[in-house]
Amino acid sequence: MAAYLQWRRFVFFDRETVKEPPGPDGAAAKPFALPPGIAVCDSGRGSLVFGDILPAACGMRRRPSYMLSVKDYPHLELDNHGCGLRCSSLSDPSQDLQFIVAGNECVYLYQPDERGPCFAFEGQKLIVHWYRGSEFAGNEAQNSDKQVLNIYDLCNKFIAYSSVFEDIVDVLAEWGSLKNLFEMAINLAKSHHLDSDGLSEIFRQYGDHLYNKGNHDGAIQQYIRTIGKLEPSYVIRKFLDAQRIHNLTAYLQTLHLQSLANADHTTLLLNCYTKLKDSSKLEEFIKTSDSEVRFDVETAIKVLRQAGYYSHAVYLAEKHEHHEWYLKIQLEDIKNYQEALHYIGKLPFEQAESNMKRYGKILMHHVPNETTELLKVLCTDYRPSGDSDSHGMLEGKKANSEEFIPVFANNSRELKAFLEHMTEVQADSPQGVYDTLLELRLQNWAHERDEQVKEKLHNEALTLLKSGRFKTVFDKALVLCQMHNFKDGVLYLYEQGKLFQQIMHYHMQNEQYKKVIEVCELYGDQEACLWEQALGYFARKEEDCKEYVAAVLKHIENKNLMPPLLVVQTLAHNSTATLSVIKDYLVNKLQKQSRQIEQDEQRIQKYREETTRIRQEIEELKASPKIFQKTKCSICTSALELPSVHFLCGHSFHQHCFESYSESDSECPTCMPENRKVMDMIRAQEQKRDLHDQFQHQLKCSNDGFSVVADYFGRGVFNKLTLITDLPSGKAATTLEAGLQRELLIHTKRST
Repeated sequence: MAAYLQWRRFVFFDRETVKEPPGPDGAAAKPFALPPGIAVCDSGRGSLVFGDILPAACGMRRRPSYMLSVKDYPHLELDNHGCGLRCSSLSDPSQDLQFIVAGNECVYLYQPDERGPCFAFEGQKLIVHWYRGSEFAGNEAQNSDKQVLNIYDLCNKFIAYSSVFEDIVDVLAEWGSLKNLFEMAINLAKSHHLDSDGLSEIFRQYGDHLYNKGNHDGAIQQYIRTIGKLEPSYVIRKFLDAQRIHNLTAYLQTLHLQSLANADHTTLLLNCYTKLKDSSKLEEFIKTSDSEVRFDVETAIKVLRQAGYYSHAVYLAEKHEHHEWYLKIQLEDIKNYQEALHYIGKLPFEQAESNMKRYGKILMHHVPNETTELLKVLCTDYRPSGDSDSHGMLEGKKANSEEFIPVFANNSRELKAFLEHMTEVQADSPQGVYDTLLELRLQNWAHERDEQVKEKLHNEALTLLKSGRFKTVFDKALVLCQMHNFKDGVLYLYEQGKLFQQIMHYHMQNEQYKKVIEVCELYGDQEACLWEQALGYFARKEEDCKEYVAAVLKHIENKNLMPPLLVVQTLAHNSTATLSVIKDYLVNKLQKQSRQIEQDEQRIQKYREETTRIRQEIEELKASPKIFQKTKCSICTSALELPSVHFLCGHSFHQHCFESYSESDSECPTCMPENRKVMDMIRAQEQKRDLHDQFQHQLKCSNDGFSVVADYFGRGVFNKLTLITDLPSGKAATTLEAGLQRELLIHTKRST
């Protein structure tokens, strides 16, 4: 059995016979007999190449070609030149699977039907192999007992490798590559259109080889060619040493150029630049156009800031609109507060607002005037500076001024200017603006020593209070005025809140007697108890207050606000008050009561006489008929004509007048108003008759139970009222009194 290697597979031929495949009819394959001493090679295209072996010359004297796929096995003699043992081979498909024969002068290539090209490679050939477009030939060295190995690149027509060895036994391809022949391997891979993964693996091996030999510059060039296929960390770990930082920089630069870098790679590259202090490369890296940015900008800013390259970091932040980083570096590292404030003024409204809230306190501390001016604009009519489009807008945006009040901590002067500006320009400013401005003015007023300035601040605070902006926060404004002892403000708020008793108590605490009387005179009609409280206040004073007590008593007497007994009890607490203080009051009160008694007695006498008259009329009505002699209607005063309506009270009406003006058929229209007053009094007494629980509660809680009982007696709660509607028969003696009650308390019925 003879065997040889063809494209990594063994093809076996029987040395004696080669069988043809079975026929279509199932007939057995026809054997093909080979003459003794014949060597054979498969062309891969259905042909066998044979050669007769000459033992003496170790060569082949002729090379026929047999077509096994054709009937009767035709053959063609290609050449009669021979070659030595192991000096023939078969090419790969890139050379059309040609049969290669290496002679001493040339190398011949044969196809099944004709002879191919030949190459003039001089020297006696000892061994020939074919591998991926290259021929390996072992020759005897001239004038030496050593042997030379040459690798011929037949495709590119050059000697890819040549080396001298003591003795060449064989040539092997290890794992599909040639040891250390990386340049040739790369050329072979490219010429045979090897995929990118295969090429990348060759570059990696070549880079590893150069790295192990200490050629770091060459190694990094090979590793650069693996970008996109080889994991960058594989290369980066090899060059982390400080002495190889320039190689690592070159690799990372290429990684960024191909947009394959992540944030860690950017950090590492920038650190390399800063370690090397290569400012030109650093500027070239960061000052690319927006379309060419191949790194994470925020990461670059962080690294540059940490390394102290503040100008580069600020450039990146401004260019790529990382406003927060720009302001952080300007304020915290460079301390350029003016530039930071100017930068905020160029931002869009939302970003300017948020950054002023974040950095406003720092800016206010270092550049208070400029910061205050920017806040004024931001809260009224903000348009970014330098933005020509924004100036064409009809109306700018404005922030909530109340939210920026904390920015002015420890800057009361700027805060006052800001708040006053907001109240002048924007009348509908938030309530917090007015509250803070009031508190600020009260503080300034309380701490001011100059009288003229203090008076001015006093007027400003009072004017602000009277602006009407504190109706919804009345309590808060009142507390602020009380905290700072702002008397006029407290009194004004009391007056606005109708807290008249608090106004009087305030003057009482400050012992301003005239003010107490003025308050009573101003608001006593709205709240009568003020006079009683004023009398009690003066009664408790041990000093001489006769003048004020007399004024109070005079008003109490005129308005009849207190009973005399209560006045005497109130003044009894004052050890300095003598009878002379209330002498005039008591005399006037007694005289008035005497006159009232006289009037009451006269009224009683009148009622008695009227009662006697009514009784006589009732008696007459019972004993004799009633004659109606009215000649005129009580409503229209025209002559009375039939039909007419007459009442026992003596009023007569036309029937049409009565029907037009009367609200009830049983009541006289003329007497009805007076009758209704009497009935209303009766109903009121009936309602008060059931107030037992209220009476018991007042009697229990009162210090003077007698006065409670007297009050209820006076209102008729305890009176027993008997209402007679029908006269009982057989009681003629009592008919007169019963009829009188009925006539007094019930409506007179119409006589028909």
